[in-house]
Amino acid sequence: MANISRYDPFDVTTEPFDDLFRGFFRPVRLEGQLQPMQVKMDVKENDKAYTVHADIPGVKKEDIHVTIDGNQVAISAEVKRVKEEREGDKLLRSERYTGKVYRSFAVSQDIDEGASVAKYTDGVLELTLPKKQTVASKKLTIQ
Repeated sequence: MANISRYDPFDVTTEPFDDLFRGFFRPVRLEGQLQPMQVKMDVKENDKAYTVHADIPGVKKEDIHVTIDGNQVAISAEVKRVKEEREGDKLLRSERYTGKVYRSFAVSQDIDEGASVAKYTDGVLELTLPKKQTVASKKLTIQ
C-alpha cells in the first residue's frame, strides 16, 4: 500500500519560496495605531458564587458601570486614550480614542444583587456575584 502524506501549500518549512506567501493572508495592522479596546474576562463558578475577572486597563473606576438583572450581567466603561508624539515643543502627531466598551453575559442561576461586590485594581475588575438561594418547592396539603 502506498504511503499517504498531507500537503500543505502554505507550510513554509517545505516550500522553496519561504517568504513569498508568509503573512499574505493575514490582516494588515499598522504599527503604532491605536486599536479599539475590548473587555476580556474570565468567569469562574463555585457552589456559592460566580467570580469574574475583566481586563479594563487605563480606565478610571468612576467610568466603569456594572448592572445585574436576574442572571444577566453587563459591564460598560468609557474609554479615553491619548497618544501624543512631540519633538521639542512642536507636536508631530496626536491620536485620540474615546468611546465606550460593553460586554454582557448570562449565567445559569440568578444573582443576589445586594450581596454582590466589585473591586477595581491595576486595570482588572473583579466581581464576586453570589448566587440567589433557590427556594425549594413546597407541597401543599389539600384540606
